[in-house]
Amino acid sequence: MAAAVATVAVPATAAATAARTAPTTVPASGVTARSRQPRATGTLFIGTYTSSGGPGIGLASYDTGTGTITGTGTLQGVGDPSYLAVHPDGGTLYAVNERQDGGVTAIALGENGDHTVLGTRGTGGSSPCHLSVHPGGRWLLSANYGSGNVAVHPIETSGALGERTDLVTHTEPAPGPGQNGPHAHQIVTSPDGAHVLAVDLGTDSVHTYRLDETAGTLTRVSYARLPAGAGPRHLVFHPSGRFAYLANELNNTIAVCAYDPGTGALTPGDPLPTGAGGAGDSFPSQPVITGDGAFVFLANRGHNSLSRFAVEDDGAGLRLLDTVPVGGDYPRQLALSPDGTLLFAANQRSNAVSVFHVDQDSGELAAAGDPFASPVAVCVLPL
Repeated sequence: MAAAVATVAVPATAAATAARTAPTTVPASGVTARSRQPRATGTLFIGTYTSSGGPGIGLASYDTGTGTITGTGTLQGVGDPSYLAVHPDGGTLYAVNERQDGGVTAIALGENGDHTVLGTRGTGGSSPCHLSVHPGGRWLLSANYGSGNVAVHPIETSGALGERTDLVTHTEPAPGPGQNGPHAHQIVTSPDGAHVLAVDLGTDSVHTYRLDETAGTLTRVSYARLPAGAGPRHLVFHPSGRFAYLANELNNTIAVCAYDPGTGALTPGDPLPTGAGGAGDSFPSQPVITGDGAFVFLANRGHNSLSRFAVEDDGAGLRLLDTVPVGGDYPRQLALSPDGTLLFAANQRSNAVSVFHVDQDSGELAAAGDPFASPVAVCVLPL
């Protein structure tokens, strides 16, 4: 795999080399295992923009066989919950509050939809658009798009959030063409739990950190630069933990990135076409990968399609197989069901969630009926 850009190392500090609690290995964000026991019904949460007409967090169930979604209500009282994540123990849901005065909210999940909002903590930045729970379950990580920084909050035993323990702003490299500064778009933990990676669209870069699991602070160890104007948005790791696949929103590409688990260094390869036209025609949003690492799916806004890639060379290569219509307008986010047999797409502008059956051998996608109507659907989380 040809390296298109260099990885910039950051000197280590005492905090970076201090002993840390041994991480718990869990599937990376966007990776879904295929070996879980089948269930007749799954739970679905839908993130929205309440400031644009969304009702709150949509509550629904889905038939794991047919993919049919049934609405069960709305959780109100959470402003602009545009991205959602669940605690590893399944007991708490977390939502960003994508507003100028950014926040993150914790919701205790009760039986029969009896959910309780535990409270909101400020992120210290503006317009948080992504969050994830560190595999150990003790820290919540969030990315502030507007202010270009990433935050850390402790998670209490109840699932509620404590006061922020760190806030790191991306001050380098310089902003990309047409950008007014950094725009952190995603923050995830590597599959082995050793590093935290933050994707920054505004500076065409991906930053690697070590998380001090006692203090809840981040120490940057390196950053990778993408071609100017690429606009990296979201990445997903291969199950091996040696490669990641990075969607570039502005130049309409996806890149295979080599990842060194020992150092945390990410090395992007040459950008690959998405099959959804050229730059300016479509804007990739999120890649997801099957649990066996065989296929990657990518949502394309503008082209309103889903790209299907075969993963080759033990993760080092992607080969475009096809694109299929998403059945909606502006697919902002994708998610696979826990057993990997269904793919969900949140279509922001057509106010709907599309569902597809995933062929377990070929990765081919087949629409599972008509899309489910859901106002301003921008995130979907199937459990």
